[in-house]
Amino acid sequence: MKKLMNDPRYVVEEMIEGYVKAHPDYIRQLPENDRALVTAKETREGKVGVLIGGGSGHEPGFLGYVGQGMADGVAVGNIFASPSPDPILEVTKAIDKGAGVVYLYGNYAGDIMNFGMAAEMADLEEDIRVETAIASDDVASAPKDEKEKRRGIAGEFFIYKAAGAAADFGYDLDEVVRVAKKANDNTRSMGVGLSPCALPQTGEPSFEIGEGEMEIGLGHHGEPGIEKGPLETADRVADRLVNDILEDITISRGDRVAVLVNGLGSTPLMEQYIVFRRVEQILSEKGIEIYRSYVGNYITSLEMGGLSVTLMKLDDELAKTIDHPVDCPMFVQK
Repeated sequence: MKKLMNDPRYVVEEMIEGYVKAHPDYIRQLPENDRALVTAKETREGKVGVLIGGGSGHEPGFLGYVGQGMADGVAVGNIFASPSPDPILEVTKAIDKGAGVVYLYGNYAGDIMNFGMAAEMADLEEDIRVETAIASDDVASAPKDEKEKRRGIAGEFFIYKAAGAAADFGYDLDEVVRVAKKANDNTRSMGVGLSPCALPQTGEPSFEIGEGEMEIGLGHHGEPGIEKGPLETADRVADRLVNDILEDITISRGDRVAVLVNGLGSTPLMEQYIVFRRVEQILSEKGIEIYRSYVGNYITSLEMGGLSVTLMKLDDELAKTIDHPVDCPMFVQK
């Protein structure tokens, strides 16, 4: 697979360098660790710090969501790999304003280990209180009665949104964590994979799939889904994704949801909007109100083909967090 790069060993460093140079009014790189990025805007004393992070290759996640109204800092890992504890700790120290820091990341073993180690170091070495909210929105990755095993995928975007807003509202650390966990509990995602991506270091496809096939429930790193089959129409794919989500979470007539149709990297916006069209039809037929909608590449997987659908069930508190203004390099909401 063709890629525009120099030395594949340095793709992450060169990406970060380009990103910081492109958005100097938004983000800065900490001199202590080149994988540690924080907001360039001044944040007030007493505000809970919001730290996100994960592997590279998911752009605009995760570094694209550092900015006013969302995250205060991000720790960047290798492609599809957790950041090490060191940049996480450096970001923690930089964004702590005396009210503690919340860590937001997906439910993956490497992230759990490394963010956990950083939290321990922050407590023992820096006397900074850290709490965690883990995203687990992918309904395909584990049964409903084993939700704690589920992966975090595109629904992480809504969790960042909720936690960032709560911190801006002046909530204390416990309340920010409560809102973030509430957002996760009310968020479900389901994806479909159409074609693999290739890691820059190897050039090999991340998974195997036939020319006329699709895979329902494929993970953002190419983890196996729940079934492979012939490629179907956009409407039939949307029906499957939405119906699986609605079987997993109780969303009734008259309820409000935020909807995200998220591209995985190479699926055109044309196709994403065709899918959103059908998502809207399904929800409308069921009397479910779309309160806000988002369509585009929010959390990708390099050049993977496919998309995911995310529904977040809203009450008044979560709707308030969704409405909160955001100003990040890769996402602006007024």
